[in-house]
Order: sequence, then C-alpha cells, then structure tokens
Amino acid sequence: MTQAAPTARTRPGDRAPLLDPPLLPLWAAVPVAAVAGLALDGAFPSLGWWPLAFVAVTLSLLTFIGRRAWGAVLVGAVFGATFFFPHVSWSSRFLGDDPLGWVPWVALAAVQTLFLAALSPLITLAYRWVPRWRATGPVRLVVLPLLVAGAWMTRELAMGSWPYGGFPWGRLGMSQSASPIAPVASWLGVSGLGFAMVLLCAMVIELLRRSWRAPVRRRAWVAALPAVALAALLLVTPQFPTADAGTLRVGAAQGDGPAAYSDERSPGDMLDSQLAASAPLEDHQVGLVVWPEGGVDSDPLADVGTAWALGDAARRYGAPLLVNAASSDGDLTYNRSFLWTEDGATANHSKRHPVPFGEYVPDRWLYGAIVPSLVNLLGREYTPGTDVPAVDTGDAVVGLAICFDVVFDDVIREGIDNGAQAFMFQTNNADFRGTDENLQQTAFARMRAIETGRSVVNLSTTGTSQVFGPDGAAGPALPADEPGLIVADVELRDGVTAGVALGPWLQVLLAGGTVLALVALAVAVRRRA
Repeated sequence: MTQAAPTARTRPGDRAPLLDPPLLPLWAAVPVAAVAGLALDGAFPSLGWWPLAFVAVTLSLLTFIGRRAWGAVLVGAVFGATFFFPHVSWSSRFLGDDPLGWVPWVALAAVQTLFLAALSPLITLAYRWVPRWRATGPVRLVVLPLLVAGAWMTRELAMGSWPYGGFPWGRLGMSQSASPIAPVASWLGVSGLGFAMVLLCAMVIELLRRSWRAPVRRRAWVAALPAVALAALLLVTPQFPTADAGTLRVGAAQGDGPAAYSDERSPGDMLDSQLAASAPLEDHQVGLVVWPEGGVDSDPLADVGTAWALGDAARRYGAPLLVNAASSDGDLTYNRSFLWTEDGATANHSKRHPVPFGEYVPDRWLYGAIVPSLVNLLGREYTPGTDVPAVDTGDAVVGLAICFDVVFDDVIREGIDNGAQAFMFQTNNADFRGTDENLQQTAFARMRAIETGRSVVNLSTTGTSQVFGPDGAAGPALPADEPGLIVADVELRDGVTAGVALGPWLQVLLAGGTVLALVALAVAVRRRA
C-alpha cells in the first residue's frame, strides 16, 4: 500500500489541518459581514433591538473562520463600514447647514472602519492557530471561543483608547442597557459584558461546527454544557448590591435654548432659557439644581452679571446650582462645571476628554494644512481637565461626566473612587437635533447606572433628559426639543460594584492575555511545523 504524500494543508503527525477551510467563501462572507454591521447598529437606539447584537457578533465571527489576513481585513472593513456609517451619521449635523457638513461624518466613520479592519486579523489568527495547536473537543468548545472573544475585545479596547484618546462610542456591551443581561456589567464592567456576549456566540458556533463535522453521538449534550451554563449565568445574574444612603431631591432643567455651535444667539440667551425652565423651582424644595452642558453662555468667573444671576438663582431656589460654561484660566479654556451657591463657586470640574475635531483640533498644524477651510471653522480649543470628577453638594457627593466623558471608564471610576453617591451627566445635544445621538447617549447613561449601582440624572440642553435608578430603572424624562423641568428624589448609594473595581484589571487581562496567547500559539505552532 502506498502512503499519500502530505499536502500543503497537512503534515504527518498533525492533529488538525494547518488552516481550516473558510466556512464562507469570500463572495458570501462580504454580504454576511455587511448584514452583521447593520444588525449591530440596530441593537443601539433609535431602533434599540438589543438581541440583534448577538446576531451581529455571530454573523461577523462566521466571516473570519478560515480567512487569511487580507480576507479578514476585507470582511472587517465591510462590517465596520456598515456599522459605523449609520451609527455615527448624526455627526453630519455638527456643522449645521454648511456644505462641508458631511466631512466630519465620513472622516469619523472611515477612520473607525479602517482601525477595525486593521485589527480584525487578530480574530482570524485565533481561529487559525488554536486548532493547529490542539484540535480536541474541549479546546474547540472552550479555549477557542475564549481566545476569539479576547481578540474581539482587544480590538474594541484599542479603538476606544487611540488615537487622541479613542472613540469608545460603539462598545458592544453598551448595546445591552435595556436587556435582561445588563446587570452583568455591575460584576464585570461594560467590557466584561461584551466579552461574555462574544464568548457565548463563539461557543454556539463551535457547537454547530462540531455537529457538522461528525454525526451526533450519545451524550452529545455534554458538549453544550459550557454554552448553556454561560447563557443561563448571563440571564440570572442579579445586580451587584450597593448600600442605601438616602435620597437627594434634584431639580433638573432642560432649557432648549440656542445651544448648537452654529445657532444664532445673543449674549445671555442660554442663561435666560435655563432660568425660564427653572422658574417653577421657587415653589419646590430641592437639594440641588442641575443645568446641562453649555447652560451658561458666558464665563461666570469673568462676567459679573452672570455670576450675580447664578447667585440670585441659588438664593431663590434655596439650593446650589450645578452649572456648566466655557471658562478660562489664563490662555487655556476649559469646558467646566461649577457648583454655584449664593456666595459663588464652591467647587468645579473640567471635562476630561474634549471631543477631537469637535471641541479642539489635535495637531492643528497638520490638519489645517490638509483641510484649512474646515479646520478654521472650529475656533474653540478646550483643554482637557485634570481635576476630580465629583463635587460635594453638602447633602451628597455627586459624580460628574460632561457629555462625551460618559463613555470613558476612567471618569466614571474616578468619580466612584472619590465618593460619588449618584451621577449628574451634563450634556449638550443641540448640534445633533433630529438624530439618534441623544438616544444613544441616554442609553449609555443608563448602562452607567447599572454598572456603578448609582442613580443617574442625564440632562441635556435640548433632550433627551432622563433619570435612572441605581438598577437602571427608567424614571422621569423630558422629550427632545422642548423646555421642561424634572423634580425627582434621586436614590443615593454607597459601596463599589465589582464591575467598577475589577473592570480595569479585566481589560488589561483581556488585551494583554489575548496578545500573549496569540504570540505563544504562533511560537508553538511554528515549532511543531
């Protein structure tokens, strides 16, 4: 009997092929990746069908199995484009009716797509190297999905931190703020929740692949136990407990003034709109009055009339005001929130992560040379703050996150570390009227409530504004594009959830562990070959 010569795909003694054949031919993988990207966008508001996130992840993973590096880049780019272009379409409204208004949208979505595509080979390498290392049932059903999920999250974490601080707006876990598995974030953080979601999808895929490769054997249900156990755990995990610390009665005013960058307005228009919306507070007894980002249109530290108006308002409402304005220290300008009393400002916090190309232009010399007409439209240059994102109102310590800061874990965690018993999120959505941006941000605020076990008051200049309980339960809300006032007893909580305490360590473990595992597998497979 003549022994067949080894092919290019196998070698004598190998337990598995050097490269699994593509599960989908490239001509089929490309449209599947496109459907996956659209499905992930549908998991976020305004559609907000959270189960679509699992559909999106599963379809996307199928396109990577057996792919080579450039094929992974291609399907990753298609997935990224069909997700990011609709997901951040609201950015086309930033410049109002300017003919160049489409440029920020296309630039942002294109950059995110390119980064996602460039990092996508991490996933296909996991699918390639784990079976070449070991092709046993437990390895394929557990180890491979673990590494695939780690590769997915490594890609997400990298995109959320670089360049210019990153753009963590489309994090997978954030799509689940209204789902029954959202409490998992209070144990693992938002990244941990996203990891668990990808892990479950990857486990299900390997179960199906196992059934395709071989006939169903007796006790085949044993192979399904890891996926079933994980799904059950996601569904039954309760909210991490925090301790009751009383309540704080909050008056939150949505003035619906001319707050967009391109709006025409006169000095004091924003202040007047906030005072008008807050007027009923003279007949209420509250412990804190909250105004949104940009609710004051002049620097109260430099303008005597504005300072007097805020002090007078604090006196008439019988409570301190948490207000926000552009404020300067010498040559530097900050997006700054103040706790203002009858006697003036007693505390302040400056936005930690100003929006690149929205609130400042990084490397202005470079981009100004490329698109000077667009860069010159943006005159403001906010400096990142360094102070603590929490203030003591006298009745409670409240954590702060100004607009874009809500998607950055470090700001939320630092607020908790400094004793925050509830969160006040001040935002300005006026630049994006008529889009999904305000609904997406409201969903992120809700997830932060669940993750931290803290009540959240999410207040916008133009809406949507809403209060969420420490478990994410939806409270009073104001619709978009209408002035209004919320008066609510906000629950205060003490204690740190596991998601806040362990979240950053888990992120390091996911990213570092994935890279080290891929390197180790590459070495092991090379030695074996």
